[in-house]
Amino acid sequence: MPSASTSGGAPAPPAAQAKIDPSKLDPTRILNLNVGVLGHVDSGKTSLVKTLSTLLSTASLDKSSQSRQRGITLDLGFSAFLMAPVPERIASDERYMEVVDADEDVEDGKQYDEGKEGEEVDAERAKVKRRCKYDALQITLVDCPGHASLIRTIIGGAQIIDMVLLVIDANKGIQTQTAECIVIAEMTCRDMIVVLNKIDLLGNDDDAGIRDDKLREVEGRVRSVLRKTKFRDCDMVGVSACVGGEKVAAVTLDGGGGGGGSDKKGGDAAGGEK
Repeated sequence: MPSASTSGGAPAPPAAQAKIDPSKLDPTRILNLNVGVLGHVDSGKTSLVKTLSTLLSTASLDKSSQSRQRGITLDLGFSAFLMAPVPERIASDERYMEVVDADEDVEDGKQYDEGKEGEEVDAERAKVKRRCKYDALQITLVDCPGHASLIRTIIGGAQIIDMVLLVIDANKGIQTQTAECIVIAEMTCRDMIVVLNKIDLLGNDDDAGIRDDKLREVEGRVRSVLRKTKFRDCDMVGVSACVGGEKVAAVTLDGGGGGGGSDKKGGDAAGGEK
């Protein structure tokens, strides 16, 4: 499957996309983008991947028994979500165009109007002879470990990625493995998006203003670190991948008490590389 790299701007979240049946898509007309999810241990990487993904591999979301026992990601995990049609900036990019039957209008299936003559016919024919060669964009998420002892695994994953999602615990900021992941990203890819996770833990719902102020402070500190890298102008977004953390969410889903809510938003509780 072809691969693409992107420059600037985060893809729209899967929730905003219409439900797509992969079995109805021609695999040769799916453009694949490998996105490495990197960050310090327990920054919320796997929770973010879980929230975004609609297609899971057998190695995704820490399914191995050892990962579950130790509560950390031990190996690369692979999952994905689809976007159809492809974003406009890709659909209009010359690199992703193809030549089609000159007698067929690829927009609406109409034939050329033979009554037109000269330059008008030539212009119409030239317009419909080219179209985007892809019907869908597949974002493949490569969930990388965050523990220092697994740095070789992280580097191995970085070799196959087109861009990076750098996940940072908004409550802790840049940590040791965060800095190492920035170095790896600089060596292996051109584009990066910073995800400030667990912003729900920056303040309660009654203190939205305080939370926003704290988030801006975190963004400023992270931006100051990135200023010396090629990612100085990268996009940065605040999210809550699992409100209240994995443990609170699990209790809530089981019908127990205590905060939490949707696993679509919120940071992770302490303990365990999620």
